[in-house]
Amino acid sequence: MTGSPSVPLSVLDLSPVWSGSTPAQALRETLDLARAVEELGYHRYWLTEHHNAPGVASSSPPVLIGQIAGVTRSIRVGAGGVMLPNHPPLVVAEQFGTLEALHPGRIDLGLGRAPGTDPATAQALRRNAGPMAAEEFPQQIVELAQYFTPESAGAPARISAVPAAGNAPAMWLLGSSPSSARLAAALGLPFAYAYHFNAQLAVPALRVYREEFRPSGVLDRPHSIVAAFVIAAPTDAEALRLAAPIRLATAMSMRDPRQTEYRTTDEAGAYRFSEGERRLVDGHLGRQFIGGPESLAPRLEELLTDTGADELMAMTVIEDYSARVASYEILRDLAADLKLVTHRKASEGAL
Repeated sequence: MTGSPSVPLSVLDLSPVWSGSTPAQALRETLDLARAVEELGYHRYWLTEHHNAPGVASSSPPVLIGQIAGVTRSIRVGAGGVMLPNHPPLVVAEQFGTLEALHPGRIDLGLGRAPGTDPATAQALRRNAGPMAAEEFPQQIVELAQYFTPESAGAPARISAVPAAGNAPAMWLLGSSPSSARLAAALGLPFAYAYHFNAQLAVPALRVYREEFRPSGVLDRPHSIVAAFVIAAPTDAEALRLAAPIRLATAMSMRDPRQTEYRTTDEAGAYRFSEGERRLVDGHLGRQFIGGPESLAPRLEELLTDTGADELMAMTVIEDYSARVASYEILRDLAADLKLVTHRKASEGAL
């Protein structure tokens, strides 16, 4: 099976740090993986934002985005996302305006409201004692968008975010609930749904997004991504073997959200789950996409049909780098064969 994907495919990467390895090695693999999936025809490559997480090297998406854009040619590169409560909108505008100026037409700015870390680290990032009020997030988005307008009209005290004005990246809203979908619809922004966080609400959230979408200067019709865990291998048994580290990491994070370590495949395979752990992990990962081509194809088609998403974004956490690339190749071939009708397109083609 070969060919171009009929559904745009993208990558969500957190630069996993494996037991016995280093963050530097994880970052080098991220650069290599971006080049590899570009050759496979993937549409975009996004980095997550995490802090105080020893198993995750992507603490600084803007820096990584610049590095990846510099070693690739055409794939869109972006943040999935920038956790806006952690950063002043002015700083984000300056960072992503710089990236867009250097790599015009290739930069995505995904925005989320979660802290991406524990409360103490969030306080260290924000330098204040309290959480951000719910109503502040939409205001932050509006302020950020104003910095990218040519005159920065409406920006606080007419502050110019150099070189953001006139160098606007494609702005996305991220979320895992109907409330975030409703905000994306109200603002007329494209929406990326985190199926890997909350599979159960994907269908209603994306329905809300489509039904309540208001055309904007950014987008004239709804456009959405669904992001999920995908581990593809030649057989179901091999995919389950490769998924052992993410299964163990899921169990560890359920006991303690601060646990982000990724054990090797052999270490994770030797772990013996309690019945309670097994039920929790199966409940969370059972809706994700782990298997061989024959079992994955109908499930992927069902996901895209049920959610109505325009794109599929895969987060593939596999220790062996060659197996990780092979998983993305299998997914590319599956997407080329999926009999789907893409019923919506971005208004300007910039997405």
